[in-house]
Amino acid sequence: MKLKTTLLATSVLTVLGGAAHAQMANDMTVVSWGGAYQNSQLKAYVEPYMANNPDVSVTWDESSAEAVAKLRAQNEAGNLTWDLVDVTAADAMRLCDEGLAMEVDHDEILAPAPDGTSASDDFGDMIVSDCFIPQIAYSYTFGYRNDVAEWNGNEPSEICDVFDLETFPGKRSLERRPHNNMEWALICDGVPRDEVYDVLETDEGQERALAKLDTIKDQTIWWTAGADTPQLLADGEIVFGSTYNGRLFSVIVEQNQPVSMMWDSQSYDLDGWIIPEGLPEDRLARVLDFLYFATDTQRLADQAKYISYGPARTSSAPLVGAHAELGIEMGPHMPTNPDNATNAFVQNYEWWADYRDDIDAKFQAWLAQ
Repeated sequence: MKLKTTLLATSVLTVLGGAAHAQMANDMTVVSWGGAYQNSQLKAYVEPYMANNPDVSVTWDESSAEAVAKLRAQNEAGNLTWDLVDVTAADAMRLCDEGLAMEVDHDEILAPAPDGTSASDDFGDMIVSDCFIPQIAYSYTFGYRNDVAEWNGNEPSEICDVFDLETFPGKRSLERRPHNNMEWALICDGVPRDEVYDVLETDEGQERALAKLDTIKDQTIWWTAGADTPQLLADGEIVFGSTYNGRLFSVIVEQNQPVSMMWDSQSYDLDGWIIPEGLPEDRLARVLDFLYFATDTQRLADQAKYISYGPARTSSAPLVGAHAELGIEMGPHMPTNPDNATNAFVQNYEWWADYRDDIDAKFQAWLAQ
């Protein structure tokens, strides 16, 4: 498959004119997450790409949260309907291990940096899998209402305040999956950060995490879409909630709601593209042409005009400027900003790739109790 990819990259990306375009499909189904993040993709590179390629149409499918299960099902049915899929780093690893995502040579199919630095060097450690094409670094963190009378002027400042129902009473929201919740629970149960995954690997550690989550379970609303927590906060239905930092930026800065960000123990993650294994050549050719454009230095920097996620390329960081509509500088709102990252927690993507299915089953069983 690497040979096929290289040959296609050569024919599609370096040959100009109608001959190259004749090899490409004129429609793509792109899978993403919806909401503010998908809008940032639309504005930063899909719309500009379509302006350069007016015959191309893009259909969005907002199923990234279910990407692994749905690609498994498409593969089993022999009916591959997706062309390009946005996934987390851990899910990219799982799909790669299962042969459902294409292995790529990043230097063959992606643009170098403006100074000639190869794509693989420019992305650096963000390339966590041979199938993963990074886009952004983001974090899961908490937003909270800053007008809760019952808090008597107290303001949460650390992750374990989420578990403090006495000082900070009220409903919480947590994602309906074990990711991050299990790690935060162990941290707040006294496990040192550098031992979290060693503990979580054991049955006893998993039970310990769930026992800690039990202490707030009856005060928790479980979310499945990134838009849920910002809406629940804006409506006053919760006082605390986890979600993606870009979603919180939107509700705080763009919507001016009485919500604040808590950066303590933000959980870093990566998001990027995978190409489904087995695409017909014309569809693959279109995907490769799009990816070369959409992942270059300028396009990834442009995405940060619309959402507070850090671009995955080193060369993009100096180009991050002001918000496209509000005019505010975006740098201070990035999870990677030193002022926000003093106590960050870095997810172990490989660990989750290995253990996700088993932990998922145990977590869902606990939820149903």
